[in-house]
Amino acid sequence: MARAWQRMLSGRRLDLLDPSPLDIEIEDIAHGLARVARWNGQTKGDHAFSVAQHCLLVEAIYSHTNADVSRSQRLAALLHDAAEYVIGDMISPFKAALGVDYKEFELRLMAAICQRFGLRPQDEDWLMMDIKKADQIAAYLEATQLAGFELDEAEKFFGRPKGLGGQGFKQFLQLQPLPAVAAKQAYVKRFEGLL
Repeated sequence: MARAWQRMLSGRRLDLLDPSPLDIEIEDIAHGLARVARWNGQTKGDHAFSVAQHCLLVEAIYSHTNADVSRSQRLAALLHDAAEYVIGDMISPFKAALGVDYKEFELRLMAAICQRFGLRPQDEDWLMMDIKKADQIAAYLEATQLAGFELDEAEKFFGRPKGLGGQGFKQFLQLQPLPAVAAKQAYVKRFEGLL
């Protein structure tokens, strides 16, 4: 039988078919996400724009656009793509081509991640809808600043960003890909700040 687990740098063996929350560590998540490139690496800059940075951006947008969110809701936004530390960041068109089996695998892994960090499984529609809105805004910003999309093209695929006005808006207008080590450190620091 083929091996169905992955050894993490923490020493944990994560069973990919039946992931246990006991085998999930934030350091492994941050390490993996900092090395997974968004946009299949097709971005400007000396470094890839990592999924770790994307998650930080989504959590910042989510917090900026939703008043009075709890720490656990912000943590859910930060961890929204955490499964990608194992499965990578497949672009949406490829995920659609793979179909349901991929999504079921991703959902099982996300359920274990949520359980590990004391979050409810990501099935609360209102919370997931708000995080998805922040995710779409992040995709628009990444597409136009880093991935070479024209504004009208990005608007067609990701929608026109709403809710990014005000004093904190400027932080979203200068995305800079970080080296993997810096992205990992920023992700862990933000995670610890939300505990």
